Amino acid sequence: MPEPTEVTMSATLAADEALARRRLAGEQVLSMASGEIGLPVLPALRAKLAAAAGLNTYGPVAGSAALRTAAADYWRRRGLSADPGLVVCGPGSKPLLFALLLAVGGDVALPMPSWVSYAAQAGLLGVRPIPVETLPGQGGVPDPDRLREAVTAARAAGRDPRSVVVTLPDNPTGTIARPGTVRRLCEAARELDLVVISDEIYCDLVFDDAQPAVSPAVFAPERTVVTTGLTKNLAVGGWRTGVARLPDSDIGRALHTRLVGVASQIWSSPAAPVQEAAAWAFTEPPEVVEHIRASRRLHEAVARAMAARFAAVGALLTPIRATCYLYPDFEPLREHLEAAHRITSGAELAQHLVEAYGLGLLPASAFGEPGRSLRLRVATSRLYGDTDEQRTAALAATDPVALPWIRASLDRVEEVLADLVASRAPRPEAALHA
Repeated sequence: MPEPTEVTMSATLAADEALARRRLAGEQVLSMASGEIGLPVLPALRAKLAAAAGLNTYGPVAGSAALRTAAADYWRRRGLSADPGLVVCGPGSKPLLFALLLAVGGDVALPMPSWVSYAAQAGLLGVRPIPVETLPGQGGVPDPDRLREAVTAARAAGRDPRSVVVTLPDNPTGTIARPGTVRRLCEAARELDLVVISDEIYCDLVFDDAQPAVSPAVFAPERTVVTTGLTKNLAVGGWRTGVARLPDSDIGRALHTRLVGVASQIWSSPAAPVQEAAAWAFTEPPEVVEHIRASRRLHEAVARAMAARFAAVGALLTPIRATCYLYPDFEPLREHLEAAHRITSGAELAQHLVEAYGLGLLPASAFGEPGRSLRLRVATSRLYGDTDEQRTAALAATDPVALPWIRASLDRVEEVLADLVASRAPRPEAALHA
């Protein structure tokens, strides 16, 4: 009997649980490991969900007509053609991505680094991920030239790559690939006959409206699947809702049939009350637009203030353009970290920060990078307050960084980093007893 596939907990969720245990034990912790958005639910959205509580039937597998139409219109307003009949809704974009990998089949090329669950989901399906490095400052999209090389080599070795995943904007780096890079990626995907799965969950959190992320669906509409949801832009991760736009092509229609079949066997249909609220949100009424605009301002202010703290101690950072993520690299401090703390890897650095200071971050190895890398993923989205009153005030503030509770978190990180780089190497006699 074959051994079951090894299943490990998501690195972000595992870190959250570990930090929660420390907090319950009375430790002071600052959680920056998870990308959950710490903001209250928009009151009008909450009212829509409450009003729909009586909806208790399964409904269509692909999602309600209202939600699919609203999602299609959402994409059309962003310049992407979308047919409601080729939209599939699910209980979160994560299950949709998993179902898409199953529906496409074969091996999958992934950007490196990339979100923790892409490679894990591939492994659960028995699919072998093909990691492809990204270009400097352009996380989330594999280097098109290296993609060609990697897929060609994989096929020569008897493997069967059929898809490539991209993330626009990127988690973990907070960067956005340039339109020219996305176009070249699409050219490579067409030459290699790969389906492009574009995870665009962060597209509404680009700081500069004049420089939005450009979807691969613009350049390869016949083979690009786009996924998104309300988890990040409206901070309703616990509602679990996601939508996928499939291309209007032979590829898209065949994939739609398989994806709906997978959905019918796994989740039957998304939760009906959540669909009703999501359908309203995707029409983007003024209160939703303003709520997202305010959250985007908040993310930018706090993320940039946090980036300044890391840069001040000598960590390298690529300028962030979206999301609530930083990806500082402590490579310039490698010699000091090894001499002072015996730290030689990102995992050791993250462990030291949480054990010595209660600062929860994730190492680059969680995102597919080599263990030696000293990069960390920093999420600032849980620093907006401990109560809905504080979070609402943060959302409305013209200068959220000046709020006492946000300033306290920034000051704590500044103190921790200063101590980290100021610490001296242990004395020889101390080392003997370590």
